[in-house]
Amino acid sequence: MPAKTAKQKKFMDAAAHSPAFAKKVGVPSKVAKEFSESSKGMKFSKGGEMKESKKMTGKEVAFMKKKGAPKSMVKHEMKEAKGYAKGGGIESKGKTKGKMVKMAMGGKAC
Repeated sequence: MPAKTAKQKKFMDAAAHSPAFAKKVGVPSKVAKEFSESSKGMKFSKGGEMKESKKMTGKEVAFMKKKGAPKSMVKHEMKEAKGYAKGGGIESKGKTKGKMVKMAMGGKAC
């Protein structure tokens, strides 16, 4: 499971690299190492949702296939991964249709 925040990533990295710290905080070092590996290379910025890396999405698709997830679900995940590779999902330009609202009297107060 990858880290959700930069603080969580730093904590697990510290626990993974220091068995004494892991024991002190009560996190098994094996779990911390696995957590640290899955969070490798992630960058956290303020605001918005963090994007998944191509590697992580590939692992997710492989896991879903291995566990026998419905084909539609796997197909959706693969499509989502391609969207990230292009630089965005639904929120990127041209994916949704909007309608311009016209106000009476051009929006002027009466």
